[in-house]
Amino acid sequence: MIKINSVDIIIIGSGLAALSLADRLSEHKNVIVLTKTKKNNSNSVRAQGGVAASISESDNWKSHYLDTMIAGCNYNNPAAVELLVKQGPEYLTKWIEQGLSFDRDHLGKLTLGKEGAHMHRRIIHAGGDATGKVIMDFLINRLRDKVKIVEDETVLDLIVEANCCQGVVTSNIYNDLSIYYANHVVLATGGCGGLYNVTSNDETVTGDGIALAYRAGAQLTDLEFIQFHPTMLYTHGKSHGLVSEAVRGEGAILVTEKGRPVMKGVHPLEDLAPRDIVARTIQAQINKGNRVYLDISMINNFKEKFPTITSICEQANVSINNKLLPVAPGAHFSMGGVVTDLTGITTVIGLYAIGEVACTGVHGANRLASNSLLEGIVYSNQLADHLLAIKENQITSIEYKNPVNQFEQLNETNLPTKQEITQMMTAHAGIERTQHGLTYARKWIEQFGVHHNHSQFDLRIVSKEDFGKINMLTTCWLIIMSALERTESRGAHYRKDYPLVVKKWDNKRIIRQKLEFINNQKIMFGVGK
Repeated sequence: MIKINSVDIIIIGSGLAALSLADRLSEHKNVIVLTKTKKNNSNSVRAQGGVAASISESDNWKSHYLDTMIAGCNYNNPAAVELLVKQGPEYLTKWIEQGLSFDRDHLGKLTLGKEGAHMHRRIIHAGGDATGKVIMDFLINRLRDKVKIVEDETVLDLIVEANCCQGVVTSNIYNDLSIYYANHVVLATGGCGGLYNVTSNDETVTGDGIALAYRAGAQLTDLEFIQFHPTMLYTHGKSHGLVSEAVRGEGAILVTEKGRPVMKGVHPLEDLAPRDIVARTIQAQINKGNRVYLDISMINNFKEKFPTITSICEQANVSINNKLLPVAPGAHFSMGGVVTDLTGITTVIGLYAIGEVACTGVHGANRLASNSLLEGIVYSNQLADHLLAIKENQITSIEYKNPVNQFEQLNETNLPTKQEITQMMTAHAGIERTQHGLTYARKWIEQFGVHHNHSQFDLRIVSKEDFGKINMLTTCWLIIMSALERTESRGAHYRKDYPLVVKKWDNKRIIRQKLEFINNQKIMFGVGK
């Protein structure tokens, strides 16, 4: 028997954007948060670097704006960037007044760090390199007894009728199906870093929100832009965790095993160059057979300054006393996602997106360091303002009709393993791409049938594990199709066969949308194909 529930607002995901929105709505709306594993399984909890904000007297929003635009290759949506850098300090100040504690010096002033492509020290931290965890603990404590967070509840499908999202279908750990009806459904599912072998992302972050939105008919854009963090702790062919850019901000440099500085002469900012440049430079060294290390010998009290990274090193049996940390690039952040306006509204009525799963255009072709937590804070508040201003009507529960056995092209019994999927993406749609490699990966994915526009699933027979693979394959296919179409290199998208920026691609965005839903809609942030 299917359990049926009704609420005002459903939030899918449990990261910073999700819980920040829930915090704002909790006093006035009946809100439920659904997360497919545990509430602490998010990239937000893992965030080490901090939050970028122009709160210093020597800094200003215009400088932060300029740094964001330059890092994004001026492909950003200017209005989204201005909103981000102007409103960020205001929301952070409010959290501080509510009891969120950021790191301060002996005089009680906020300690400000510097990271790649920032012209000022503007990164505020909490718990040294545990900023994300401190913020998430703060939000979870605020939500206690106010908002119901349902763990181990996987969203399988969005209920959409006549381009209007009216709820979701879920499955729990016992494989019991439930329907949740709501006036508003918010995607806050994070990105898709888990589609790659080496990643900084939580293992749960595999592009579910992208796949759900695509099947629901929403527009998606900029999916070809996947940022690889330059420095994952990497030994014996395995990634152990992120080594924050803040370490290089404190003076650490990248060197080969022979001690040669890797970034010298590559970019004026050297080790603090934009992430895409640093990541490709490290990968080029690795491709030549060289090992790359982060030299931390110049950082005093490393253990005290970076306790989380120290713990990661200890767990990986890497001694910080040797002063050399073995590193390699790993999938980190998706600049693209579900098309939204500046309040989180998508092209499907009643469906919203915030955080990494959304694309306002704020990050352009390459996200500036420590702007991710800031995005979650600012745009969750934008959506909260919008939803709080709406006078709710009674929730209308439509009859949910899931098709049975209509997904003829899907070979459900022969889906690939998750490891096979991540290996394919890493080899052919990773840091460097080619027509040949992308085409090979596209054909490999298409043999499983997930790319068909009429693809539908019988929820009664497809397991949650297979749904996860279907979502992974769907999002991989969408990324690959966009990467094939953009015949240039820009920001985090690098084509070895088209290594230059091509002017005809300036402000030209690639839209992905299921064919039966395309109706000549304009992309929301002002530029289209």
